[in-house]
Amino acid sequence: MTGLTGFAHSRPAWYLLATTALGLEATALFFQYGLHLNPCVMCVYQRVAVLGILLAGLLGSLAPRSALRFVALLLWIVSAGWGLSLATELYHIQADPSPFATCDFMPDFPQWMPMHEWLPQVFMPTGLCSDEVWSMFGFSMTQWMQFAFSTYLFVAAVFVLPIMRKTSN
Repeated sequence: MTGLTGFAHSRPAWYLLATTALGLEATALFFQYGLHLNPCVMCVYQRVAVLGILLAGLLGSLAPRSALRFVALLLWIVSAGWGLSLATELYHIQADPSPFATCDFMPDFPQWMPMHEWLPQVFMPTGLCSDEVWSMFGFSMTQWMQFAFSTYLFVAAVFVLPIMRKTSN
């Protein structure tokens, strides 16, 4: 457990978190602009959740042994939990298509942070939630995102144990 504790308190651990989130964001943009797959509003919200994880990684890397790591950890867990909730809701919309189970056409960002207006190339939805347009190994993109967010939550739980252990000493 000592090695895990040391790693949990290190910058490389937080950089790894930020790097994986950056990789997911880059993949989303590749799907949108390279493969011409249009993101729905739920996909855009998941991008925001991944950005929260990226921000958590960057915050944690600033001072991995200070109290800031608790803020970063909280942001990581909230973002991953929200992302998993969104991906699960989107999966249910796609798995059981119904005219009554749909999502919005426009994102509902707060007025003080209209991300779809600031950066429409990334945050403006152009697709429909009911469209299941890509799969790999028999799993849809939504299922892969459920896996990704679940993995982030699992790793966060593993990460918390050594941090709390070190804090209590």
